Amino acid sequence: MKKILTVLIGISFLMAAGAAVVRAQGENVPAPDFVLKDLQGKDVELADYEGKVLVLNFWATWCPPCRAEIPDFVEAYAANRDKGLEILGVSVDRMTADRLLPFVIKAKINYPVVLADAKIVQDYEPGDYIPATIIIDKKGILRHRHVGQIDKNTLIRLFNQYNNEK
Repeated sequence: MKKILTVLIGISFLMAAGAAVVRAQGENVPAPDFVLKDLQGKDVELADYEGKVLVLNFWATWCPPCRAEIPDFVEAYAANRDKGLEILGVSVDRMTADRLLPFVIKAKINYPVVLADAKIVQDYEPGDYIPATIIIDKKGILRHRHVGQIDKNTLIRLFNQYNNEK
């Protein structure tokens, strides 16, 4: 029961967010800075991705559409990382890195995964549901938000769109 309550609180927390990123699209709003821990305890921050298109993917292990889109993210990242695509999986799971790592390994996730904190959820307001994918362009501007499962072709199309802008 406690686990279900924790999940419901997490979902409610995500559902309370939503409008800021939508308003930001097309308004040249800079992406909020962040510093998060990856699964090895290393700091990952927005500045690490300067000059690259960054895809922030808010997801959780208990979310079927999140799990379903992982293979497409893995393929898109493998095919486009050398072209400047960066994906950062932002896990909203309520678990420690050592508990999340076996899932990441089993799913063969080849892009960095970090643990969400309240600040990134508040700052990026990923939307009412997960998965939620937010794209930041090479200049650090919030450009796109997609709520729900996203496929490889759409992800690559969006990457190309924002990667080819001057």
